[in-house]
Amino acid sequence: MPHREATAARAHGRRSGLPACSCSPCASTPPVPTANLQAAQQAIAAAERGEAARYAPGELSEAHTKLALADTAVTERKMVVAEHFAEQSRAEAELASSKTSAAKASAVNDEMKRSNGTLVDEMKRGSGDKP
Repeated sequence: MPHREATAARAHGRRSGLPACSCSPCASTPPVPTANLQAAQQAIAAAERGEAARYAPGELSEAHTKLALADTAVTERKMVVAEHFAEQSRAEAELASSKTSAAKASAVNDEMKRSNGTLVDEMKRGSGDKP
């Protein structure tokens, strides 16, 4: 009889005496994506320091939401999902920072145009030209 068991085990792709482990619980859980979570937190903090709440509130809110989803996934031991949400959170926070920088640069540009216009008007008045 032991010979039959060994033959049956080989027929099913197993070695005799070793249990088959094709179920998912046998696989180890990936580690917590700590670096990704920290990167998302740092990106959110940088966006907040740059006033993203004023200039890109939607993106900043989305970054916070995605980070919360990542934290929930870690609690549920869904590390791949957590990593995915952490990356999305970081990307949203970086987008918020970029939009904030663009809005600030645009405001500075508009102010410079107004100042230049004022200077041109002043120069024309000084030289006797009509504006």
